[in-house]
Amino acid sequence: MSDMLSLLQQAVEKRLLRPLDIQFAQLVVPESQPARLLAAACVSAEAGEGHVCFPLSNLCEAHLFAGRQPALAQEIWQAAGAPDDWLSHFADWPAVSDGSRVTPLVLSNQRLYLHRLWQSEGRVVDFFAAQEVKTAFDIRAAGDVLNSLFDDQPENWQKIAAAVALTRKTAVISGGPGTGKTTTVAKLLAALIRLNPGALRIQLAAPTGKAAARLTESLGRALQDLAVSDEERQRFPAEATTLHRLLGAQPDTQRLRYHAGNPLHLDVLVVDEASMVDLSMMAKLIAALPAHARVVFLGDRDQLASVEAGAVLGDICRCTESGYSLARAEQLALLTGCTLQGSDDAQAPAVRDSICLLQKSYRFDAASGIGQLAKAINQGDADQVRAVFAAAHKDVSYQPLNSAEAYQGMLDEVAQGYQPFLQLIRQHAPPAEIITAFGRYQLLCALRDGPFGVQGLNQRIEQRLMQLQRIRRPGMGSRWYEGRPVMITRNDSALGLFNGDIGITLRDEEGNLKVFFPLPDGSIKAIQPSRLPSHETAWVMTVHKSQGSEFDHTALVMPTQFLPVLSRELVYTAITRARKQLTIYSEPGVFQRAVQQQTQRRSGLVERLAETR
Repeated sequence: MSDMLSLLQQAVEKRLLRPLDIQFAQLVVPESQPARLLAAACVSAEAGEGHVCFPLSNLCEAHLFAGRQPALAQEIWQAAGAPDDWLSHFADWPAVSDGSRVTPLVLSNQRLYLHRLWQSEGRVVDFFAAQEVKTAFDIRAAGDVLNSLFDDQPENWQKIAAAVALTRKTAVISGGPGTGKTTTVAKLLAALIRLNPGALRIQLAAPTGKAAARLTESLGRALQDLAVSDEERQRFPAEATTLHRLLGAQPDTQRLRYHAGNPLHLDVLVVDEASMVDLSMMAKLIAALPAHARVVFLGDRDQLASVEAGAVLGDICRCTESGYSLARAEQLALLTGCTLQGSDDAQAPAVRDSICLLQKSYRFDAASGIGQLAKAINQGDADQVRAVFAAAHKDVSYQPLNSAEAYQGMLDEVAQGYQPFLQLIRQHAPPAEIITAFGRYQLLCALRDGPFGVQGLNQRIEQRLMQLQRIRRPGMGSRWYEGRPVMITRNDSALGLFNGDIGITLRDEEGNLKVFFPLPDGSIKAIQPSRLPSHETAWVMTVHKSQGSEFDHTALVMPTQFLPVLSRELVYTAITRARKQLTIYSEPGVFQRAVQQQTQRRSGLVERLAETR
């Protein structure tokens, strides 16, 4: 084994690299080329961290492993020959190209990509750069329809968002909690239905089953309050589906039923929780769209980015920094009656005219602790965060987690949070009622392992609930008991279950334990535990898994030591899952540091969009 490989193996042992990163490097580079080995391992590791590309400027000793383990980083850098001109190292490397031929790595504009990510990013760039303007519409008729659905406030961002989507083939609508994204979409669909008297095939989709179910529910509620005729109401889509279901994901393969060669059968697609859509999934979705389709992407740009590589929604929304173009601002003002200022910035990407950022929250008033906390965290304002906690808002509770007694107190409070749900089980309430009750309270965490992670907390919550006789101890050799919540962790299209779906273990009419899952159409499916795909107990879930869900009462527990996974986006995503009540369990210093730690996902999307203007 070469010196470089030996050092890279040490980096794996210290969890700075993955075994996969080393394997990839060995696949594309001989052991006798240490600098190239390092570059290949780093670009693979960056993809594993969610980055789309690796800027060559970061391929230096100071940035190696993000400053962690500097002594090892220095050894590796010296073993690589302390390179100061990476372009010369890539010049005759068969594994690298500019993308004009298929190679494992692509070098483009001083950024090094895995080929599949470079290709996916290119597809997304081409899609959003080709912003087809919807010219075939009657601006007066469109204005009349918008006026009938929205009020005439001078700054109605929901109305502006609907106008943006009416006049563009592709639209992006971003807003925080309570800004009315669902209301906006309901009114937008009503406008499209009124302006298109013929058949209009509308599909609703979201990245997870939970997000799809919530979209179905929230759009149904919004539709009830909408002044539409019975005929118009019938033309609305009945339910949302997951992106995997929409694209026809094939079990245990990467194959999709719908793709460029077999496009989706739809005219309008609405994708909710778009911040969760990674770059590869976005590219697959785009490829499967028919040429005429309208697409509306909804989401919150400030939430956690997708688990896989890319932060497409966040990147796209960065293109709004210079506002609308002058011509676009004039058009939207004419259409909505709202006051809009445009800017004549020749450097701004054209996609800026297809985006709307909702700016007013209708859920949280000025006195709301949750709303104030979300705003302070978004701004990274640690002083304001402390002020919100000090104000003792009724909807926000902060519990320092600085002792074993505090940890036990947290477990007791969590047991109390789940008490109404467990009480309904003892009363043999209908499964639908029990499932709804479970969704009112949820404990979230940042980690997978340890006493502050999913595994440790699930185990300790179970133990505490057994001690309190809230749940019965399972039989020997079994994990199953009445009331056990489970989350699916692997898609199973044959059963109609997908990653993130949550079910509750209950007894059926014959007294047998089954897991009851709510489906997007409002029905419930009961499945034998032995038939379930990969799953885990869900008394607690990670913040990542909670995206697309909301709970009346959300609790967040954070580890007592700061870790890189703790970030502003993670905390913001967690607290915005709360509708009415929020409880935070954390050591104060850790929480404050997390608020100030902003996550950066490296990509070339914005720069490539700017090049296409």
